[in-house]
Amino acid sequence: MKTVLSARTWQLLQLLADGKFQSGVALAAHLKVSRATVFNALQQAEAAGVLVQRGNGRGYRLSEAWTALDADVITAALGAGQQKFKLEILPQATSSNALLLQRAAAGAPSGSVLAVELQSAGRGRMGRTWHTGLGNALTFSLLWRFDCGLNALSGLSLAVGVAIVRALHATKIDAAQLKWPNDVVCAEGKLGGVLIEAQGDMSGRCAVIIGIGINCSLPLPLAQRIDQAASALNHLSTIVPPRNQLLARLLRELASVLDEFAAHGLQNLRAEWQDYHAYQNLPISLSLPDGSVVSGTALGINERGELSVQSGTQVRHFNSGEVGTTAR
Repeated sequence: MKTVLSARTWQLLQLLADGKFQSGVALAAHLKVSRATVFNALQQAEAAGVLVQRGNGRGYRLSEAWTALDADVITAALGAGQQKFKLEILPQATSSNALLLQRAAAGAPSGSVLAVELQSAGRGRMGRTWHTGLGNALTFSLLWRFDCGLNALSGLSLAVGVAIVRALHATKIDAAQLKWPNDVVCAEGKLGGVLIEAQGDMSGRCAVIIGIGINCSLPLPLAQRIDQAASALNHLSTIVPPRNQLLARLLRELASVLDEFAAHGLQNLRAEWQDYHAYQNLPISLSLPDGSVVSGTALGINERGELSVQSGTQVRHFNSGEVGTTAR
């Protein structure tokens, strides 16, 4: 981790959570510390990627207001579903997936959830870095144990995508769609993604870590660090659900979809995935791991979760690749 925020810095970030300017004098008096302590603590926050603004004669503010994740609020919003989950919130970590993988190996129960306010080494698909800031994203990992082996989990990331879009549509983020295999997108770019990592046998019981990241907002300094078209929930709706309520909704939908997947695989979710598919029946280019590119029409997915592409008179099925398109 590049910069570990001190308890004092987190106190200041909570005081500045409303996004309004507060003077260094007032902040120092509130915490009973010196102004130099306030200055140094906020410099530490900036080194960790927190966007702090300074105004002459006005003091400090965060570039965006934020509300901290609260386990009690999330648990209450889960209602009866709270029994399926064991929730923990960390202020800062390298990667929620990496931590939960360690805990899974040590016997953590199915339904363990680890949400992180500020990740210094969040990971995406194909080794990409997942960039987030304080309060402008929802990043969490869920441990789910399956009685089947790893061989039976083909298409799991697609099922997870269905759960995410269900949750977003239920909160009036109607423009959210899916891009094969692991992205949540809208017309402007990527909204979020899924990273799945597994432990276990090919034919015995296994544990899966499902890492999810959703952009709730996307400040310009953060957007400039991202190497692909990206968007955020607040670009799609004037009423974005608070992160606590959104996490609860996502967990409820995930529990439903994962139980369905455990019982029937992708079979009963396949048509719904295609309803959400951003590129369904559109011309695409598919960049393959060997460097070759296939052009054709995206027909959706087969029962194994492979992307079906019609190229000329031939329909081919792919289990990996990067989708690009010139038509939307």
